[in-house]
Amino acid sequence: MPTRRISEHGFLADGRSAALVDTDGAVNWWCPPRFDAPSVFGRLLDEDAGYWSIRPEGAATSSRSYLDDSLVLRTVFTTATGTVAVTDALALEPGARGHEIGMRSPRVLARLVEGLTGEVPMRVDYVPRFEYGRVGAYLSERDGVVAAAAGAYRLELRADVPLTLVEGAAAGRFTARAGSAHRFTLGYAPAYTGDAPALPDAAEVVAETVAGWRSWSALHDYQGEYRDEVRRSALAVQGMTYAPSGAVVAAATTSVPERLGGDRNYDYRYVWLRDFSLTLQALWRAACPDEADRQFTWVARAMGRIGDEPVPVMYGVEGERDLTEHDLDHLAGYEHSRPVLVGNDAWRQRQNDVLGEVLDAAWLMRYYLDPMSPEVRDLLRTLADQAGCGWRRPDAGMWEKRGPERHYVSSKVQCWTALDRAVRFGTRIGEPADVARWAAARDEVGAAVLTRGWNERVGAYTGAFGSDDLDASVLLMPLVGFLPADDPRMRATMDVLERRLSRDGLLLRFDGDPAGFVICSFWLAACLAEAGELDRARRLFERLAACTNDLGLYTEQIDPETGEQVGNFPQAYSHIGLITAAGRITDAAARAPAASPPAPAASPPAPAASPRRS
Repeated sequence: MPTRRISEHGFLADGRSAALVDTDGAVNWWCPPRFDAPSVFGRLLDEDAGYWSIRPEGAATSSRSYLDDSLVLRTVFTTATGTVAVTDALALEPGARGHEIGMRSPRVLARLVEGLTGEVPMRVDYVPRFEYGRVGAYLSERDGVVAAAAGAYRLELRADVPLTLVEGAAAGRFTARAGSAHRFTLGYAPAYTGDAPALPDAAEVVAETVAGWRSWSALHDYQGEYRDEVRRSALAVQGMTYAPSGAVVAAATTSVPERLGGDRNYDYRYVWLRDFSLTLQALWRAACPDEADRQFTWVARAMGRIGDEPVPVMYGVEGERDLTEHDLDHLAGYEHSRPVLVGNDAWRQRQNDVLGEVLDAAWLMRYYLDPMSPEVRDLLRTLADQAGCGWRRPDAGMWEKRGPERHYVSSKVQCWTALDRAVRFGTRIGEPADVARWAAARDEVGAAVLTRGWNERVGAYTGAFGSDDLDASVLLMPLVGFLPADDPRMRATMDVLERRLSRDGLLLRFDGDPAGFVICSFWLAACLAEAGELDRARRLFERLAACTNDLGLYTEQIDPETGEQVGNFPQAYSHIGLITAAGRITDAAARAPAASPPAPAASPPAPAASPRRS
């Protein structure tokens, strides 16, 4: 099974897909056409599902880093005889800069091997396996190019070292000497379009890709607290963006479990409206608001016209609706964790919280949506109507539990958010009678949350009406302006959650959650900052910031006992949480007494909601 845990991987992206490279120099995951396409390297999920390794022959240690402000990865191997660097990049289109990166990426994976000191014997193993490892390719070699073809896939590998072909694989050996450079370029093309895979020079790919990513970073200059962490997280989120549509996937992988050996192994290579909306808000914090109109237009087009049916909560990267789940039962699974799933049946669920998240993001980005397109106006009005009519209905909640629907408090709060933001938009999205109706519904759902969401026995707002069970999602209440963080009941809720669900700073979503949920932990830091407890907020933030892997990347959850990262990777939700918390801490510091020099503002503060006190 995989020799490397998920957190030991680096993340490459090209605006269409992602590749994962482990600390041993092996590419264990790549789905070239787009994020949710079948893999050509899938060893992450099964030893026989394909990989591409370039590493020293003998014992070696490795260290790695991204080239500044890019998603180009450099790994330095140290051996007894010398050192060698392997630099990996998923190619951006030559000349693409700023917001154009990723639009026309050539689907090329380039690897540049450079000798640094001494002499290091190296080995290459190239084992493509198509359709998630189901299909071994026919390999042939001509003029130094190894072609692999099967089914709908076509790969070509150009290497400047000799490779030997054996039973669907290629292997070779060479020596990296101080000052030497060896180039490897792997290109993908669909089998029957007539187009050959692109095979540019690997060194040129690395240089162009670094320049492209740096040009994007230069447009987004966040100046608040924890600047380095925010900039790295913003790059990670941008790397999970499907550039042609602007959609942001939840993660680059499928079926990496919440708990080793468990069965909650879901496919996260899709676009959740919740994640999309929180991403927009996080990127606003990180000074990256430039494409709001294009992204909201994508949501409107993906939804199409909707009536009384539940709002679809997730889509494929080009707006596909049917994401029916099925089991890849030929794969052993990550660390023997089955099932291995493609598709995600959460697309069938009712999740009322998405209504508020989309409208909240739209309100935050309202100046970038002016003038507002008819598609976006119709979308926002429809979501407000759904919140006004549907808030009384139970739903699956934001954790997508696959059981009976319940009256989740966070879902009600987000219906309140949807209605509150719709009232603020006013006649920009509805008639005066609509605005009056939304305001009345907002007050009704607000009163219901304050009375039915509070549990006197527990001394906290709990996860669902009439329940004694705690749920960290109620931390959204102050973050959306439903209640101020220093409201007595809200403050009591924060204390109870921290006392009963926190494990060394890592907050579980609910009792029985297998590990700390990263975004919930950052929500707590944000709430502490909003409550004026800056020192505690900063300590918690820094504890969480230390839980990334060596490249500053998060999965979805972290085992508080072992520090092991679990879940799909990298996780947009976790990086969104970091950006949000850093922005809240920055804003709180700016409001603090002059005795503490305020940090520079991250961005204009979000408009505050009318506080609703119990």
